[in-house]
Amino acid sequence: MERESIIVLDFGGQYNQLVARRVRECNVYCEIYSYKTDLAKIREMNPKGIILTGGPNSCYGEGAPTYSKELFELGIPVLGLCYGAQLMQLILGGRVEKAPVREYGKTEVFVETDSQLFAGVSPVTTCWMSHFDYISQIAPGFRICAHTADCPVAAAECEEKGLYAIQFHPEVLHTCEGTQMLSNFVKQICGCAGDWRMDSFVENSIAEIRRKVGGGRVLCALSGGVDSSVAAVLLSKAVGKQLTCVFVDHGLLRKDEGDEVERVFGPEGPYDLNFVRVNAQERYYKKLAGVTEPEEKRKIIGEEFIRVFEEEAQKIGAVDFLVQGTIYPDVVESGLGGESAVIKSHHNVGGLPDCVDFKEIIEPLRDLFKDEVRKAGLELGIPEYLVFRQPFPGPGLGIRIIGEVTAEKVRIVQEADAIYREEIAKAGLDKTVGQYFAALTNMRSVGVMGDERTYDYAVALRAVNTVDFMTAECADVPYEVLQTVMGRIINEVRGVNRVMYDLTSKPPGTIEFE
Repeated sequence: MERESIIVLDFGGQYNQLVARRVRECNVYCEIYSYKTDLAKIREMNPKGIILTGGPNSCYGEGAPTYSKELFELGIPVLGLCYGAQLMQLILGGRVEKAPVREYGKTEVFVETDSQLFAGVSPVTTCWMSHFDYISQIAPGFRICAHTADCPVAAAECEEKGLYAIQFHPEVLHTCEGTQMLSNFVKQICGCAGDWRMDSFVENSIAEIRRKVGGGRVLCALSGGVDSSVAAVLLSKAVGKQLTCVFVDHGLLRKDEGDEVERVFGPEGPYDLNFVRVNAQERYYKKLAGVTEPEEKRKIIGEEFIRVFEEEAQKIGAVDFLVQGTIYPDVVESGLGGESAVIKSHHNVGGLPDCVDFKEIIEPLRDLFKDEVRKAGLELGIPEYLVFRQPFPGPGLGIRIIGEVTAEKVRIVQEADAIYREEIAKAGLDKTVGQYFAALTNMRSVGVMGDERTYDYAVALRAVNTVDFMTAECADVPYEVLQTVMGRIINEVRGVNRVMYDLTSKPPGTIEFE
């Protein structure tokens, strides 16, 4: 890699994205790779440091994920987290056993502040523990540099070789000084300068796109969401009129959103783009008729996206490149980044069909997390109200409607969602609540309206607060606001007689319903 970087080796932990995300907060570029990545490839990448993630296994168990001892002999600093810490100790001659007392949740940790890893950290700090096993004996050459009341080795280090093992999770926000610890590792121990910034990303991306595209013609998949909008403006800056943006209105957008997208990016908008709007609502409804399985819906929506683009490309003439707003969490959650389980297929990653009729797909935001995409958007001069608009998934309402998608169900969820967003804004919560929307459940229940029996759908309201969109907590929307929303939806949206509020965090749930 030309730029300095840290690589994360994923052993199946649920926080793998958070590790990379926190490293990037230190202005150091970071990518996730499977623990199966060959040692020769790691040498070739020449990272400044390596981080081993947590994982669900016992490192001493048969068939447990592992790595060769040579990883720790590269002369590159290595930080092991939770499972990664235990694995490091086991491989290098320590011992790991089932813990007599399991630790889970916020825990008081006593650290040795003379350790480079804990420079600037309080002697007693709160950290997030989550482990059944523990390091019962450290490997030769290591010293213990942190402990808890129940865990004798909360951290161990071999400063001479640049090897560090932490039993807790510094990457989660519940670890109060975790960012300081990770910053100490990547900057003080690994010697990273911290020059990964959005201004240089934008400048370098424009130059790279120009080099790659040359005189070719480019077709951009524009949904009107934050990711595709930033991708479109980035390409416009790079290749100008060689770019045609195709906006597919698949009938699964929020209420009036198709017209809003056209106002922003169409001929009357502020951007000098070739803009084509394709009204494909009926086409999508036919393809989705009778389909209830979430993954199948995502893949159908993804394939139709590509087919529409191919058709538009033929009308335009020879098109060499397709641009998509894929971002890094899409890649990882689709199972293409590290070793974690596939959470869901994304319409522009795991949902792509096998055969795509373009020379190459350009995904300029593929390495970025959502907050980094927003920073890039601001660097490109996109107005704040567009950059910070409510996130909307690529498959749209297709994954906010449980079960079969029909035009009638789309109408219901569009109207319910519009009411919800309107009342959130009226209450002044649109600046404090991270993401909020209405979804249509597949449940129908008995109700009474106007002294008559009803048997209609239940709408679920969702509101979460999140920094990185990889973890999220239910937002505390005032009860009176929810009551107002409920009353309006039941009275104004035909086909609904029940409204519920989803309290689930991520994990164990996801932000979207499917």
